[in-house]
Amino acid sequence: MEKQGKLLIIGIGPGALEHITGRALAALEESEAVIGYNTYVELIKPLLKHQEIVGTGMTEEVSRAQEAVRRAEAGQSIAVISSGDAGVYGMAGLVYEVLIERGWKRAGGVEVEVIPGISAIQSCSSLLGAPIMHDACTISLSDHLTPWESIAARVDAAGAADFVIAFYNPRSGKRKRQIEEARSILLRYRDPSTPVGIVKSAYRDRQQTVVTTLQDMLEHEIGMLSTVVVGNSATTVYEGLMVTPRGYERKYSLGAETQALKPHERLRTAAEPWSLAAAAVAAEAAAEAAAEVNNAAGPMGSAAAAESGAASAAARTELPKAFASAVSPAAQFEASELEVSPALGSRRYSGAQMALLAELAGDEGQLVCTRDGHFLLRSSGAEQEDKAYRLAKAGLNVSLPGDFVRVKTCGFCELRKEDGLNAAIRLHKLLHGRPVPRELQIGVAGCGMACSSAVLEDIGIVYSKGSFELYLGGKRSDEAHMQAAWSVKE
Repeated sequence: MEKQGKLLIIGIGPGALEHITGRALAALEESEAVIGYNTYVELIKPLLKHQEIVGTGMTEEVSRAQEAVRRAEAGQSIAVISSGDAGVYGMAGLVYEVLIERGWKRAGGVEVEVIPGISAIQSCSSLLGAPIMHDACTISLSDHLTPWESIAARVDAAGAADFVIAFYNPRSGKRKRQIEEARSILLRYRDPSTPVGIVKSAYRDRQQTVVTTLQDMLEHEIGMLSTVVVGNSATTVYEGLMVTPRGYERKYSLGAETQALKPHERLRTAAEPWSLAAAAVAAEAAAEAAAEVNNAAGPMGSAAAAESGAASAAARTELPKAFASAVSPAAQFEASELEVSPALGSRRYSGAQMALLAELAGDEGQLVCTRDGHFLLRSSGAEQEDKAYRLAKAGLNVSLPGDFVRVKTCGFCELRKEDGLNAAIRLHKLLHGRPVPRELQIGVAGCGMACSSAVLEDIGIVYSKGSFELYLGGKRSDEAHMQAAWSVKE
Protein backbone atom coordinates (compact mmCIF):
# COMPACT_ATOMS: atom_id res chain seq x y z
CA MET A 1 0.00 0.00 0.00
CA GLU A 2 1.33 3.42 -1.00
CA LYS A 3 2.42 5.55 1.99
CA GLN A 4 0.12 8.49 2.78
CA GLY A 5 1.92 11.81 3.03
CA LYS A 6 1.24 14.50 5.61
CA LEU A 7 1.65 18.27 5.86
CA LEU A 8 2.47 19.62 9.32
CA ILE A 9 2.19 23.41 9.23
CA ILE A 10 3.87 24.56 12.43
CA GLY A 11 3.96 27.87 14.27
CA ILE A 12 7.24 27.91 16.20
CA GLY A 13 6.35 30.93 18.34
CA PRO A 14 8.52 34.02 18.85
CA GLY A 15 11.85 32.23 18.65
CA ALA A 16 12.95 30.95 22.06
CA LEU A 17 12.80 27.15 22.17
CA GLU A 18 10.93 27.16 25.50
CA HIS A 19 8.01 28.93 23.83
CA ILE A 20 7.40 26.18 21.26
CA THR A 21 4.34 24.07 22.12
CA GLY A 22 4.55 20.39 22.96
CA ARG A 23 2.57 19.44 19.86
CA ALA A 24 4.91 21.50 17.67
CA LEU A 25 7.92 19.66 19.13
CA ALA A 26 6.29 16.28 18.47
CA ALA A 27 5.36 17.32 14.91
CA LEU A 28 8.96 18.33 14.17
CA GLU A 29 10.14 14.98 15.54
CA GLU A 30 7.79 12.96 13.28
CA SER A 31 8.59 14.93 10.13
CA GLU A 32 11.01 13.68 7.49
CA ALA A 33 11.86 17.10 6.12
CA VAL A 34 11.54 20.69 7.40
CA ILE A 35 10.84 23.50 4.93
CA GLY A 36 11.07 27.13 5.96
CA TYR A 37 12.60 30.57 5.71
CA ASN A 38 16.32 30.36 6.48
CA THR A 39 16.13 32.63 9.56
CA TYR A 40 13.38 30.53 11.13
CA VAL A 41 15.16 27.27 10.35
CA GLU A 42 18.22 28.57 12.23
CA LEU A 43 16.05 29.25 15.30
CA ILE A 44 15.02 25.60 15.62
CA LYS A 45 18.15 23.86 14.34
CA PRO A 46 19.03 22.50 17.80
CA LEU A 47 15.77 20.48 17.62
CA LEU A 48 16.46 18.90 14.23
CA LYS A 49 18.32 15.58 14.34
CA HIS A 50 17.33 13.40 11.40
CA GLN A 51 15.21 15.70 9.22
CA GLU A 52 16.21 16.96 5.82
CA ILE A 53 16.33 20.78 5.88
CA VAL A 54 15.05 22.84 2.96
CA GLY A 55 15.67 26.53 3.66
CA THR A 56 14.95 29.39 1.26
CA GLY A 57 15.09 33.17 1.38
CA MET A 58 12.64 36.07 1.37
CA THR A 59 9.93 36.17 -1.34
CA GLU A 60 10.22 32.36 -1.78
CA GLU A 61 7.02 31.53 0.12
CA VAL A 62 5.19 30.15 -2.92
CA SER A 63 8.05 27.86 -3.90
CA ARG A 64 8.24 26.57 -0.29
CA ALA A 65 4.51 25.79 -0.28
CA GLN A 66 4.71 24.07 -3.67
CA GLU A 67 7.68 21.96 -2.62
CA ALA A 68 5.96 20.94 0.61
CA VAL A 69 2.81 19.86 -1.24
CA ARG A 70 4.82 17.97 -3.89
CA ARG A 71 6.75 16.02 -1.24
CA ALA A 72 3.62 15.25 0.80
CA GLU A 73 1.86 13.96 -2.32
CA ALA A 74 4.88 11.70 -2.81
CA GLY A 75 4.27 10.20 0.62
CA GLN A 76 6.54 12.17 2.94
CA SER A 77 5.68 13.82 6.27
CA ILE A 78 6.68 17.43 5.76
CA ALA A 79 6.97 20.19 8.37
CA VAL A 80 6.41 23.71 7.05
CA ILE A 81 7.44 26.24 9.67
CA SER A 82 6.43 29.84 10.33
CA SER A 83 7.45 32.14 13.15
CA GLY A 84 4.70 33.04 15.59
CA ASP A 85 1.47 31.34 14.53
CA ALA A 86 1.36 29.73 11.08
CA GLY A 87 -2.21 30.94 10.64
CA VAL A 88 -1.41 34.63 11.31
CA TYR A 89 0.42 36.05 8.27
CA GLY A 90 2.14 32.65 8.08
CA MET A 91 2.33 29.69 5.73
CA ALA A 92 -0.97 27.95 6.58
CA GLY A 93 -3.13 29.91 4.18
CA LEU A 94 -0.65 29.74 1.31
CA VAL A 95 -0.26 25.95 1.62
CA TYR A 96 -4.05 25.57 1.48
CA GLU A 97 -4.20 27.86 -1.58
CA VAL A 98 -1.63 25.68 -3.39
CA LEU A 99 -3.57 22.55 -2.43
CA ILE A 100 -6.81 24.08 -3.72
CA GLU A 101 -5.09 24.97 -6.96
CA ARG A 102 -4.15 21.29 -7.35
CA GLY A 103 -7.70 20.07 -6.67
CA TRP A 104 -6.98 18.66 -3.20
CA LYS A 105 -9.85 17.06 -1.28
CA ARG A 106 -9.90 16.43 2.46
CA ALA A 107 -11.19 12.92 1.89
CA GLY A 108 -8.49 10.96 0.12
CA GLY A 109 -5.95 13.79 -0.18
CA VAL A 110 -2.82 14.32 1.88
CA GLU A 111 -3.49 14.94 5.56
CA VAL A 112 -3.03 18.54 6.73
CA GLU A 113 -2.52 19.63 10.33
CA VAL A 114 -2.05 23.25 11.36
CA ILE A 115 -0.28 23.51 14.71
CA PRO A 116 -0.76 26.84 16.49
CA GLY A 117 2.01 28.94 17.98
CA ILE A 118 2.36 32.14 19.99
CA SER A 119 1.82 35.06 17.62
CA ALA A 120 3.74 38.35 17.79
CA ILE A 121 0.78 40.29 19.17
CA GLN A 122 0.79 37.94 22.17
CA SER A 123 4.54 37.60 22.72
CA CYS A 124 5.21 41.33 22.32
CA SER A 125 2.29 42.26 24.55
CA SER A 126 3.62 40.03 27.31
CA LEU A 127 6.83 42.07 27.27
CA LEU A 128 4.98 45.38 27.25
CA GLY A 129 2.63 44.60 30.16
CA ALA A 130 -1.04 43.96 29.32
CA PRO A 131 -1.94 46.20 26.38
CA ILE A 132 -4.42 43.86 24.65
CA MET A 133 -6.76 43.22 27.56
CA HIS A 134 -9.61 44.69 25.50
CA ASP A 135 -10.63 44.47 21.84
CA ALA A 136 -7.58 44.43 19.60
CA CYS A 137 -6.66 43.78 15.98
CA THR A 138 -3.58 43.07 13.88
CA ILE A 139 -2.76 44.99 10.69
CA SER A 140 0.17 44.24 8.41
CA LEU A 141 1.62 47.39 6.86
CA SER A 142 3.28 45.48 4.04
CA ASP A 143 1.78 46.56 0.72
CA HIS A 144 3.72 44.06 -1.37
CA LEU A 145 0.60 41.88 -1.67
CA THR A 146 -2.20 44.17 -0.42
CA PRO A 147 -3.13 47.56 -1.95
CA TRP A 148 -2.18 50.44 0.33
CA GLU A 149 -5.70 51.88 0.02
CA SER A 150 -7.08 48.77 1.69
CA ILE A 151 -4.50 48.90 4.46
CA ALA A 152 -5.15 52.59 5.10
CA ALA A 153 -8.90 51.99 5.25
CA ARG A 154 -8.37 49.27 7.87
CA VAL A 155 -6.12 51.52 9.96
CA ASP A 156 -8.76 54.25 9.76
CA ALA A 157 -11.56 51.89 10.80
CA ALA A 158 -9.54 50.47 13.71
CA GLY A 159 -8.64 53.97 14.85
CA ALA A 160 -12.25 55.14 14.73
CA ALA A 161 -13.43 52.04 16.63
CA ASP A 162 -10.77 52.53 19.36
CA PHE A 163 -9.14 49.14 18.87
CA VAL A 164 -5.74 48.40 20.34
CA ILE A 165 -3.69 47.79 17.19
CA ALA A 166 -0.65 45.58 16.61
CA PHE A 167 1.19 46.58 13.43
CA TYR A 168 3.08 43.73 11.78
CA ASN A 169 5.75 44.39 9.12
CA PRO A 170 5.80 48.08 10.03
CA ARG A 171 8.89 49.11 8.07
CA SER A 172 11.63 47.65 5.88
CA GLY A 173 14.56 48.95 3.89
CA LYS A 174 12.27 49.84 0.98
CA ARG A 175 9.01 50.50 2.84
CA LYS A 176 9.58 53.52 5.07
CA ARG A 177 6.43 55.66 4.70
CA GLN A 178 3.76 53.13 5.70
CA ILE A 179 4.25 53.43 9.46
CA GLU A 180 4.35 57.23 9.12
CA GLU A 181 1.06 57.24 7.19
CA ALA A 182 -0.53 54.86 9.71
CA ARG A 183 0.49 57.15 12.56
CA SER A 184 -0.98 60.18 10.77
CA ILE A 185 -4.30 58.35 10.33
CA LEU A 186 -4.45 57.37 14.01
CA LEU A 187 -3.74 60.93 15.14
CA ARG A 188 -7.15 61.87 13.70
CA TYR A 189 -8.74 59.74 16.42
CA ARG A 190 -6.19 59.36 19.23
CA ASP A 191 -4.46 61.73 21.58
CA PRO A 192 -0.75 62.26 20.75
CA SER A 193 0.04 60.94 24.26
CA THR A 194 -1.54 57.53 23.50
CA PRO A 195 0.89 54.83 24.72
CA VAL A 196 2.78 52.89 22.03
CA GLY A 197 5.01 49.86 22.53
CA ILE A 198 7.74 48.86 20.09
CA VAL A 199 9.25 45.39 20.45
CA LYS A 200 12.12 44.13 18.32
CA SER A 201 13.07 40.45 18.19
CA ALA A 202 10.78 39.35 21.01
CA TYR A 203 12.27 36.43 22.96
CA ARG A 204 15.28 36.26 20.64
CA ASP A 205 18.84 37.51 20.86
CA ARG A 206 19.08 41.33 20.75
CA GLN A 207 15.53 41.76 22.04
CA GLN A 208 14.57 45.43 22.50
CA THR A 209 11.47 46.91 24.13
CA VAL A 210 10.44 50.56 24.10
CA VAL A 211 7.34 52.23 25.55
CA THR A 212 6.69 55.63 24.00
CA THR A 213 3.76 57.67 22.65
CA LEU A 214 1.96 58.07 19.36
CA GLN A 215 3.57 61.51 19.09
CA ASP A 216 7.13 60.29 19.58
CA MET A 217 7.06 56.74 18.19
CA LEU A 218 8.89 57.59 14.96
CA GLU A 219 11.91 58.78 16.93
CA HIS A 220 12.66 55.14 17.82
CA GLU A 221 14.03 52.30 15.71
CA ILE A 222 11.29 50.42 13.83
CA GLY A 223 12.10 47.70 11.31
CA MET A 224 11.00 44.36 9.89
CA LEU A 225 11.83 42.59 13.15
CA SER A 226 9.62 45.03 15.08
CA THR A 227 6.00 44.83 16.16
CA VAL A 228 4.31 48.11 17.08
CA VAL A 229 1.43 47.99 19.58
CA VAL A 230 -0.72 51.14 19.76
CA GLY A 231 -2.97 51.46 22.81
CA ASN A 232 -6.58 52.62 22.80
CA SER A 233 -8.09 55.64 24.55
CA ALA A 234 -8.06 53.84 27.92
CA THR A 235 -4.51 52.43 27.78
CA THR A 236 -2.22 53.75 30.50
CA VAL A 237 1.47 53.42 31.38
CA TYR A 238 2.43 52.37 34.91
CA GLU A 239 6.00 51.63 35.96
CA GLY A 240 6.98 51.52 32.29
CA LEU A 241 4.28 48.95 31.43
CA MET A 242 1.28 49.41 29.13
CA VAL A 243 -2.05 48.38 30.66
CA THR A 244 -5.43 48.50 28.90
CA PRO A 245 -8.36 48.19 31.36
CA ARG A 246 -10.90 45.48 30.58
CA GLY A 247 -13.74 47.48 32.15
CA TYR A 248 -13.95 45.91 35.61
CA GLU A 249 -13.86 49.36 37.19
CA ARG A 250 -17.32 50.05 35.77
CA LYS A 251 -18.84 47.37 37.96
CA TYR A 252 -16.39 46.65 40.76
CA SER A 253 -14.37 48.60 43.28
CA LEU A 254 -10.86 47.29 42.66
CA GLY A 255 -9.53 48.50 45.99
CA ALA A 256 -12.37 47.23 48.17
CA GLU A 257 -12.39 43.89 49.95
CA THR A 258 -16.19 43.72 49.79
CA GLN A 259 -18.06 44.57 46.59
CA ALA A 260 -21.27 46.64 46.62
CA LEU A 261 -22.92 44.18 44.26
CA LYS A 262 -23.58 40.64 45.36
CA PRO A 263 -22.55 37.87 42.89
CA HIS A 264 -26.17 37.26 41.86
CA GLU A 265 -26.66 40.97 41.11
CA ARG A 266 -23.65 41.48 38.85
CA LEU A 267 -25.19 40.27 35.58
CA ARG A 268 -28.52 42.04 35.91
CA THR A 269 -29.51 44.50 33.19
CA ALA A 270 -29.80 47.29 35.76
CA ALA A 271 -26.14 46.74 36.68
CA GLU A 272 -25.07 47.16 33.04
CA PRO A 273 -26.70 50.35 31.70
CA TRP A 274 -24.31 50.29 28.73
CA SER A 275 -25.56 46.90 27.53
CA LEU A 276 -27.74 46.02 24.54
CA ALA A 277 -30.41 44.72 26.91
CA ALA A 278 -30.55 48.07 28.71
CA ALA A 279 -30.86 49.88 25.38
CA ALA A 280 -33.81 47.65 24.50
CA VAL A 281 -35.52 48.52 27.80
CA ALA A 282 -34.98 52.23 27.15
CA ALA A 283 -36.31 51.95 23.60
CA GLU A 284 -39.42 50.20 24.90
CA ALA A 285 -39.94 52.97 27.46
CA ALA A 286 -39.46 55.59 24.74
CA ALA A 287 -42.10 53.98 22.54
CA GLU A 288 -44.56 53.77 25.42
CA ALA A 289 -43.94 57.41 26.37
CA ALA A 290 -44.40 58.62 22.80
CA ALA A 291 -47.69 56.69 22.51
CA GLU A 292 -48.86 58.13 25.82
CA VAL A 293 -48.14 61.71 24.68
CA ASN A 294 -49.95 61.17 21.38
CA ASN A 295 -52.99 59.68 23.10
CA ALA A 296 -53.17 62.54 25.59
CA ALA A 297 -52.86 65.24 22.93
CA GLY A 298 -56.10 64.49 21.08
CA PRO A 299 -56.83 65.39 17.46
CA MET A 300 -56.33 69.17 17.84
CA GLY A 301 -52.82 68.86 19.21
CA SER A 302 -51.62 65.83 17.33
CA ALA A 303 -48.86 67.60 15.40
CA ALA A 304 -47.37 69.27 18.46
CA ALA A 305 -47.78 66.09 20.48
CA ALA A 306 -46.03 64.06 17.83
CA GLU A 307 -43.12 66.51 17.82
CA SER A 308 -42.87 66.50 21.61
CA GLY A 309 -43.28 62.73 21.76
CA ALA A 310 -40.52 62.20 19.20
CA ALA A 311 -38.24 64.50 21.16
CA SER A 312 -38.98 62.65 24.38
CA ALA A 313 -38.40 59.30 22.70
CA ALA A 314 -35.07 60.45 21.28
CA ALA A 315 -33.96 61.66 24.68
CA ARG A 316 -35.05 58.54 26.52
CA THR A 317 -33.43 56.21 24.01
CA GLU A 318 -30.14 57.54 25.33
CA LEU A 319 -30.96 56.66 28.94
CA PRO A 320 -28.62 53.71 29.38
CA LYS A 321 -25.57 55.83 28.58
CA ALA A 322 -26.68 59.21 29.84
CA PHE A 323 -27.77 58.01 33.26
CA ALA A 324 -25.06 55.52 34.09
CA SER A 325 -24.70 57.11 37.52
CA ALA A 326 -28.36 56.46 38.23
CA VAL A 327 -28.55 52.82 37.27
CA SER A 328 -24.97 51.69 37.68
CA PRO A 329 -23.85 49.55 40.59
CA ALA A 330 -21.52 50.89 43.25
CA ALA A 331 -21.79 52.30 46.71
CA GLN A 332 -23.54 55.35 45.23
CA PHE A 333 -26.86 53.64 45.94
CA GLU A 334 -26.36 53.90 49.65
CA ALA A 335 -27.70 57.46 49.15
CA SER A 336 -31.30 58.02 50.24
CA GLU A 337 -32.17 60.58 47.53
CA LEU A 338 -32.76 60.39 43.81
CA GLU A 339 -33.33 63.43 41.61
CA VAL A 340 -36.13 62.77 39.13
CA SER A 341 -37.12 64.91 36.15
CA PRO A 342 -39.32 64.53 33.06
CA ALA A 343 -37.97 64.05 29.55
CA LEU A 344 -35.54 66.64 28.20
CA GLY A 345 -37.35 69.77 27.09
CA SER A 346 -40.53 68.94 28.99
CA ARG A 347 -42.15 69.97 32.29
CA ARG A 348 -44.87 67.33 32.19
CA TYR A 349 -45.27 64.24 34.32
CA SER A 350 -47.93 61.71 33.39
CA GLY A 351 -50.39 60.41 35.96
CA ALA A 352 -48.72 57.01 35.81
CA GLN A 353 -45.32 58.59 36.49
CA MET A 354 -46.67 60.54 39.46
CA ALA A 355 -48.28 57.39 40.83
CA LEU A 356 -44.97 55.56 40.53
CA LEU A 357 -43.16 58.35 42.37
CA ALA A 358 -45.72 58.19 45.17
CA GLU A 359 -45.42 54.41 45.35
CA LEU A 360 -41.64 54.54 45.60
CA ALA A 361 -41.69 57.28 48.22
CA GLY A 362 -44.11 55.27 50.37
CA ASP A 363 -45.72 56.47 53.56
CA GLU A 364 -42.41 57.27 55.22
CA GLY A 365 -40.73 58.98 52.26
CA GLN A 366 -40.99 62.45 50.70
CA LEU A 367 -41.25 64.08 47.28
CA VAL A 368 -39.60 67.50 47.38
CA CYS A 369 -40.17 69.84 44.42
CA THR A 370 -37.06 71.78 43.33
CA ARG A 371 -36.88 75.20 41.68
CA ASP A 372 -36.23 73.47 38.35
CA GLY A 373 -39.52 71.56 38.46
CA HIS A 374 -37.80 68.32 39.42
CA PHE A 375 -38.48 66.03 42.35
CA LEU A 376 -36.15 64.79 45.03
CA LEU A 377 -37.31 61.32 45.96
CA ARG A 378 -36.41 60.80 49.59
CA SER A 379 -36.86 57.26 50.78
CA SER A 380 -35.08 54.36 52.36
CA GLY A 381 -31.62 53.71 50.95
CA ALA A 382 -32.59 50.10 50.38
CA GLU A 383 -33.13 49.04 46.78
CA GLN A 384 -32.21 52.47 45.40
CA GLU A 385 -30.82 50.82 42.28
CA ASP A 386 -34.12 49.07 41.56
CA LYS A 387 -36.05 52.30 42.12
CA ALA A 388 -33.80 54.16 39.68
CA TYR A 389 -34.28 51.41 37.14
CA ARG A 390 -38.11 51.51 37.46
CA LEU A 391 -38.16 55.30 37.10
CA ALA A 392 -35.94 55.20 34.02
CA LYS A 393 -38.11 52.48 32.48
CA ALA A 394 -41.13 54.75 33.03
CA GLY A 395 -39.50 57.43 30.89
CA LEU A 396 -38.15 59.65 33.64
CA ASN A 397 -34.64 61.01 33.94
CA VAL A 398 -32.88 59.86 37.10
CA SER A 399 -29.64 61.08 38.66
CA LEU A 400 -27.99 61.41 42.06
CA PRO A 401 -27.81 64.67 44.01
CA GLY A 402 -24.32 65.87 44.78
CA ASP A 403 -21.17 66.70 42.91
CA PHE A 404 -22.15 65.62 39.43
CA VAL A 405 -22.69 67.30 36.07
CA ARG A 406 -26.31 68.46 35.61
CA VAL A 407 -27.68 69.16 32.14
CA LYS A 408 -30.96 71.14 32.35
CA THR A 409 -33.27 72.30 29.62
CA CYS A 410 -35.91 74.95 29.06
CA GLY A 411 -39.37 73.83 30.18
CA PHE A 412 -41.63 76.64 28.97
CA CYS A 413 -41.67 76.24 25.19
CA GLU A 414 -40.57 72.63 25.75
CA LEU A 415 -37.59 73.15 23.47
CA ARG A 416 -39.75 72.98 20.38
CA LYS A 417 -36.79 74.13 18.33
CA GLU A 418 -35.38 70.81 17.18
CA ASP A 419 -31.74 71.92 17.02
CA GLY A 420 -31.79 73.11 20.61
CA LEU A 421 -33.23 69.79 21.78
CA ASN A 422 -30.71 67.78 19.77
CA ALA A 423 -27.88 69.71 21.41
CA ALA A 424 -29.37 69.05 24.85
CA ILE A 425 -29.69 65.32 24.12
CA ARG A 426 -26.06 65.08 23.02
CA LEU A 427 -24.80 66.92 26.10
CA HIS A 428 -27.02 64.81 28.34
CA LYS A 429 -25.64 61.63 26.80
CA LEU A 430 -22.01 62.72 27.07
CA LEU A 431 -21.90 64.56 30.39
CA HIS A 432 -24.95 64.24 32.62
CA GLY A 433 -24.28 62.38 35.85
CA ARG A 434 -20.51 62.41 35.57
CA PRO A 435 -18.75 62.97 38.91
CA VAL A 436 -16.90 66.30 39.27
CA PRO A 437 -15.08 67.96 42.20
CA ARG A 438 -18.01 70.37 42.58
CA GLU A 439 -21.53 70.34 41.16
CA LEU A 440 -21.58 71.69 37.59
CA GLN A 441 -24.80 73.03 36.05
CA ILE A 442 -25.22 73.22 32.27
CA GLY A 443 -28.35 75.00 31.05
CA VAL A 444 -29.65 74.59 27.47
CA ALA A 445 -32.26 76.93 26.05
CA GLY A 446 -34.08 76.52 22.74
CA CYS A 447 -34.55 80.19 21.91
CA GLY A 448 -33.27 83.66 22.72
CA MET A 449 -35.69 83.98 25.65
CA ALA A 450 -33.40 81.61 27.59
CA CYS A 451 -36.23 80.59 29.91
CA SER A 452 -34.12 77.91 31.58
CA SER A 453 -31.88 80.61 33.06
CA ALA A 454 -29.07 79.22 30.94
CA VAL A 455 -27.13 82.49 31.18
CA LEU A 456 -27.09 82.17 34.98
CA GLU A 457 -25.65 78.64 35.16
CA ASP A 458 -22.02 77.53 35.22
CA ILE A 459 -22.31 76.89 31.48
CA GLY A 460 -25.15 78.12 29.33
CA ILE A 461 -25.98 77.21 25.73
CA VAL A 462 -28.66 79.20 23.93
CA TYR A 463 -29.92 78.35 20.46
CA SER A 464 -30.82 81.54 18.61
CA LYS A 465 -31.23 82.39 14.94
CA GLY A 466 -29.60 79.27 13.57
CA SER A 467 -26.55 79.21 15.84
CA PHE A 468 -25.56 78.66 19.45
CA GLU A 469 -24.33 81.16 22.04
CA LEU A 470 -22.08 79.89 24.81
CA TYR A 471 -22.16 81.55 28.25
CA LEU A 472 -19.57 80.75 30.92
CA GLY A 473 -19.44 81.45 34.64
CA GLY A 474 -22.84 83.11 35.16
CA LYS A 475 -24.07 80.99 38.08
CA ARG A 476 -25.38 82.94 41.08
CA SER A 477 -24.14 86.23 39.65
CA ASP A 478 -26.11 89.38 40.46
CA GLU A 479 -26.35 90.10 36.78
CA ALA A 480 -26.36 87.85 33.78
CA HIS A 481 -23.32 88.53 31.70
CA MET A 482 -21.74 86.75 28.80
CA GLN A 483 -18.11 86.12 29.58
CA ALA A 484 -17.63 84.30 26.31
CA ALA A 485 -20.06 83.90 23.46
CA TRP A 486 -19.75 82.96 19.85
CA SER A 487 -21.90 81.57 17.10
CA VAL A 488 -21.60 78.07 15.76
CA LYS A 489 -22.94 77.81 12.25
CA GLU A 490 -25.00 74.78 11.39
